[in-house]
Amino acid sequence: MRNSAWLPTVFNDFFDTDFMPKANATAPAINVKESDKGYTVELAAPGMKKEDFDVHINDEGNLLIKMENKQEKKEEDKNSRYLRREFSYTKFEQTLILPDNVNKSEIKARVDNGVLTVDLPKVEEVKEKIARRIEIG
Repeated sequence: MRNSAWLPTVFNDFFDTDFMPKANATAPAINVKESDKGYTVELAAPGMKKEDFDVHINDEGNLLIKMENKQEKKEEDKNSRYLRREFSYTKFEQTLILPDNVNKSEIKARVDNGVLTVDLPKVEEVKEKIARRIEIG
């Protein structure tokens, strides 16, 4: 039986070698949930610590989530030279346009078990009383 997808396999075998490893260009998964009290944004980032994140509101009032992590595996030995060193660099940036009903001064974020959670509480609507007495002038 002939494999109709032979071309990608040939390229994968050619480019995915020790001399030219394939790049990891996947973005973390993001979940957004809504409840009566607010929104919750969850970003999957296994192995990341809270120091690796920067979460803030930009000048336009949008939520900006940045993630950056650098790692370098080093094995120091003065009697040898490196034939291969492994560096790891992860960078991600996502801008989320916030709805008008988000209370931007009460936004909170936390990292737990490789998941960044950002809580976006809704502004409590003050219902104006419609019934009132009208003075006759």
